[in-house]
Amino acid sequence: MATREALWNYRNEFGDAFGRTYFRRFGPGVVSSIGLGTYLGEPTDAVDDAYREAVALALRSGVNVLDTAINYRCERSERVVGDALRASPVDREAVVVATKGGFLPFDGERPDDPSAYVREQFVESGLVDPDELVRGSHTLDPDYLEWSLDRSLSNLGLETVDCYYVHNPETQLLARDENAVYDRLEAAFERLERRRLAGDIGRYGVATWNAFRVGPDADDYLSLPAVLARAEAAGEVVGPDDDHGFAAVQLPFNVAMADAFTRANQPMAGEGADGGGDGDAPVSTLEFAHEAGLSVFTSASIGQGELANEGAIPSGVDGELSGDTFAQRALNFARSAPGVTCALVGASDLAHLRENVAAGTFDPLGAKAFDAVFESE
Repeated sequence: MATREALWNYRNEFGDAFGRTYFRRFGPGVVSSIGLGTYLGEPTDAVDDAYREAVALALRSGVNVLDTAINYRCERSERVVGDALRASPVDREAVVVATKGGFLPFDGERPDDPSAYVREQFVESGLVDPDELVRGSHTLDPDYLEWSLDRSLSNLGLETVDCYYVHNPETQLLARDENAVYDRLEAAFERLERRRLAGDIGRYGVATWNAFRVGPDADDYLSLPAVLARAEAAGEVVGPDDDHGFAAVQLPFNVAMADAFTRANQPMAGEGADGGGDGDAPVSTLEFAHEAGLSVFTSASIGQGELANEGAIPSGVDGELSGDTFAQRALNFARSAPGVTCALVGASDLAHLRENVAAGTFDPLGAKAFDAVFESE
């Protein structure tokens, strides 16, 4: 598990090579504000080898946040991250490792008949209740999440995951109403609280795609205050006296998907999950997360490479951002948003990784300058 001493030692070793606020508070210490994602790529040996090199280089270059998920590349991404950590001279306790559970994974390769695979491996084995599955691939069932966590720990070869995300809980809204999804999240959080107390995870959170970016009337909307309240309730049930372990949110954020900053969709005090009530005016997800003490990790920080192309960033915004390349300026946009702890970016190509890491040598925009970017657009 990452520790305060090791995280600060990592910052002391690498901090002088980067710009202002490159390292930011998370958990027991500080983490790099650029993190390495492992979502993209085919489930092949060649991509495995590329990711091993990328993780190794990232750790040696000042990036100590590694993000993966059990379903990424048919469990291969987790296994590669574990391989690279074991081979690295960097202290494992200086690295924040995050993974996710919720989607059913394939093992090593995509099966010829995915439905048959799910039926044989998960349903007929009794691991997953078919009534709990949405789209035949997603569940929040606590027993499944516990299995998934154990599998992830085995894949990674770790005793503890620093942050464990419930993956895209809004998927459940395709088959259930909002309250039923909150109920399932609370049950999942109770199980994760028990695993936290057992030392298997350091913290937990939710990794989303649309849930916290859309408006309250959208079919795939979830209220972050309501989700947090369910974690607080889970913490009260499980105890003992340290409140709860819900600490992080992951969501897409980039110059073309800035909803987490621009859309006031989260109810404040006195309001219900749907935004109704007599409380304060709603605020953006980033503002609510900041006020609630939650860390935000951004996915799709350069739009899966799209924002690295000329003209993808509006000229009025691009001119305000620091960086030698479009990719660096896009990444620094995500890092500049008030309330963002770390901008995740996938890279298995070493040249791209070096370019991304170099973005951290430039200072991000301050909060007022970031606000001004939107005022001028």
